[in-house]
Amino acid sequence: MPIRAENLPAAPRPSVLRRGLDALLYSSVWLAGAAAAQTAATFRQVPAASAVSYRPVLLVFAATLLVYNLDAVLPFKHRQPAGTSGRKAWQQRHRHGLALLAAGAALVGGVLFLVDGWWRYLPGLLPLAALALLYSWPLGRWRGQRRALREIPLLKVFLIAGVWSAITVGLPMLALRHPLAQAAILLAQRFCLVLALAIVFDIRDVSRDRAAGTRTFPVVLGQAGAKAVALVFLAAAMVLGMMRGMPPLWLGLTGLSAASIIVLADERRSDYFFALLADGVLLVPAVLYLVG
Repeated sequence: MPIRAENLPAAPRPSVLRRGLDALLYSSVWLAGAAAAQTAATFRQVPAASAVSYRPVLLVFAATLLVYNLDAVLPFKHRQPAGTSGRKAWQQRHRHGLALLAAGAALVGGVLFLVDGWWRYLPGLLPLAALALLYSWPLGRWRGQRRALREIPLLKVFLIAGVWSAITVGLPMLALRHPLAQAAILLAQRFCLVLALAIVFDIRDVSRDRAAGTRTFPVVLGQAGAKAVALVFLAAAMVLGMMRGMPPLWLGLTGLSAASIIVLADERRSDYFFALLADGVLLVPAVLYLVG
């Protein structure tokens, strides 16, 4: 007698802890928290700053939440099969919730932007906002097709690292009214660290990028070659940290955690490896500065 679908046992419902973890990671709240923590740590690393200014930190948190959730609710992404990705399946099921979260983040960010006078820096901030929004939105036309910036060969990781470091270092310097050149080494260090970790996420997406014809480091060089490039940028971040006088223990913890993620990265690893651990590495140096 054939077994009908209605006679099959229902899949076990995830625990409250598991559902909460999925919401934290896949709604980009965890990632936005890392950006906010890095912004707060920048205030702690500027000698003239007496304390962390938390309104710019909140602005960075809201802006990060807005950008990543706008990316998650793109219509064409929800026409793609989720496959084995729990992250993509979760985002497809909660598309409307992510859109509301993006709207709330836009409201909070917009209020802070206007009330705190950030509009005065609009000429400098507008290109960063445009790069962040055009990363996935296929608004430009190239070779007869609409293309997003992420599809330009090898550009993805440099774009992510550039915008991320410019925001988490540049906004605190603007808030303190200090020239960005004063934090040039910190800016370069954060750029190299974020770039090294961004390559890890290209390893996660290597099959999808190869099928789409997007040339990333793992597609061009293979996983081993991409990991070698990531480790080179991580080493550069460590050297820059030494130049800044970062405590050796903090530098070692940051380097060891990032190197472990890079070496262990594989597209077959779970979504938690990337969303929890790889993104979590960004918190390591920030938390060390905030609690040290």
